Amino acid sequence: MSRVDVVVPCYNYGRYLAGCVGSVLEQPGVDVRALIIDDCSSDDTAAIGRALAQADPRVEFRRHAVNAGHIATYNEGLLDWARGDYSLLLSADDLLAPGALARAVRIMDADRRIGLVYGRCPSFSNERQLPQNLPREAGYTRWPGRQWLAGRCRAGHNVISSPEAVVRGSVQRAVGGYRPELPHAGDLEMWMRVAVRSDVAYVKGPPQAFYRVHAFGVLRARYRGKLTDLEQRKTAFDTFFRAHPDLPNAGALADLAARTLAREALWEACRAYDRNEVEQADVRGLEGFAMQTWAGATPELRALKRRRQLGAALCHRTQLFALPAALRRMQRWWGRERWKRYGV
Repeated sequence: MSRVDVVVPCYNYGRYLAGCVGSVLEQPGVDVRALIIDDCSSDDTAAIGRALAQADPRVEFRRHAVNAGHIATYNEGLLDWARGDYSLLLSADDLLAPGALARAVRIMDADRRIGLVYGRCPSFSNERQLPQNLPREAGYTRWPGRQWLAGRCRAGHNVISSPEAVVRGSVQRAVGGYRPELPHAGDLEMWMRVAVRSDVAYVKGPPQAFYRVHAFGVLRARYRGKLTDLEQRKTAFDTFFRAHPDLPNAGALADLAARTLAREALWEACRAYDRNEVEQADVRGLEGFAMQTWAGATPELRALKRRRQLGAALCHRTQLFALPAALRRMQRWWGRERWKRYGV
């Protein structure tokens, strides 16, 4: 039976820890171990973590004397502790879906070229929102790693939340862990490193994990968060391509990612005109990011210039551009979903 080592980093999430670890220990069909790493929490994480470890020999508990930060904590578990056939990083506030590990392991056991398996990861804010009946497994989609990598550059964003991603242990150890210089987009960069070395598969049908959304995340400023997110994703792509200069078509893929991110920033600026929220959105910042990222002309740049000529008040009052923009967003969304689900 294949072994899966699950790393559970925890910082002040003691109230969620028992449910998270329980979702790991209840996984059928795999030999599972869990390591809880308490990064010097100030809540009751230590007491709960020790109790969980005492109650089940498959659970280990560690507590940092000083706060090491999330990147160091992740890498401690994934690189220093995990030695199983497969590994998974599961934040203490998230949950594995029933049967998730067996589904991922079955795929990778059957095809050693696959080094990463993920699937749907619905978000939730409380356990009452979790589905009671899961759909049946409907097979999986497999991509050659380089094809999956090209898809990430084409889309410009990460399709993996993290708790649903199971990685072959040998691949994880070969590519290394999270990069300290990428505290907010390190997972995207690491998945791309995995795709250089192995193929990628997506489980169709049931969810693989559940990602908890906290109230403070909903209250973040929409546009400020958007610009920061774009900047962090650009840093992740830049870091990846600097480390892989000999990758076939590296220049073209880097340009593709840059153009995609620039277009996304310009569309955010366009939507700010449609909503009459130019000042709140920092349109100058979004446009400056786009121009620094990709200097070429794009349809979005022309659309922004048309809106600027009319002014935000008129764009908002008439909604002259809102419907075409919405249709384009829907087309892009479906293109991403179709690629993720069917590989076309």
